[in-house]
Amino acid sequence: MTILVTGATGSVGRLVVDELVAAGVPVRALTVDPGRAKLPAEAEVVVGSLARPSTLPVALEGVSAVYLAPMARTVRRFCELAADAGVARVVALSGSSVGDEHEGSSGHEYAAVEAAVRDAGFAWTFLRPGVFMNNTLDWAPMVRAGEVAMAYGDATQTPIDLGDIAAVAARVLTSEGHTGATYVLSGPEAITLRGQAETLGTVLGKEIRFRELTPAEQRAQWIGYGIPEDAVGWLLEGFAETLRHPQVPTGVVEDLLGRPGTTYAEWAEANRAVFA
Repeated sequence: MTILVTGATGSVGRLVVDELVAAGVPVRALTVDPGRAKLPAEAEVVVGSLARPSTLPVALEGVSAVYLAPMARTVRRFCELAADAGVARVVALSGSSVGDEHEGSSGHEYAAVEAAVRDAGFAWTFLRPGVFMNNTLDWAPMVRAGEVAMAYGDATQTPIDLGDIAAVAARVLTSEGHTGATYVLSGPEAITLRGQAETLGTVLGKEIRFRELTPAEQRAQWIGYGIPEDAVGWLLEGFAETLRHPQVPTGVVEDLLGRPGTTYAEWAEANRAVFA
């Protein structure tokens, strides 16, 4: 049972490869740049990309299941080629933003991927993680300077570690009972942005102040970074929503893996070198 991992150089896909190799499952990794990915020797490497469907037939040959990274632009063609190759199961990385109506929402692309996979008739499972803990890696310069400045400091979310997403993907790919399931994934705790800054300070053993920006200040900052205006509007709306309605953990990671999910403090400790 060979499993194809698409986007094997990506932040989640690379970890899925490691999880499957550790489980002793034959893995084929699809990547544009094998050297950068530093893939394990146990993984069969195929050079290619979902963005270039002409590279997919070779990658799909003899494959029984696929971990599918989200790429709406070519997903219909992927589905055609995967069906022709006899692929039975597709586990697609999606997002909890599916269903958001804001024009800047990432949910539109995720929904397109889900629709294509569902329509193609595979035994499908969709993974919908929420906010990534890794998003706060962008705070590193602020943390090193001793002050995190963000809007909506008391917005309460349930950030998830990428490693937990990958572990769930591997479990679903290698076990039965997940066909037709949509799993909304979260971290094990609800935590505010202010709380994340405080946790980083505790882990690093230093004081990290939190300075509250106005939404207008945050908007101007993100637009200055080159983030599209519609995406900025969606992000700010999301923070405001979790200020009004704090998120709560879904518990799905724990149920599927039979172990606790990674806390923000554990993630911060594992990534302390980035912030120190």
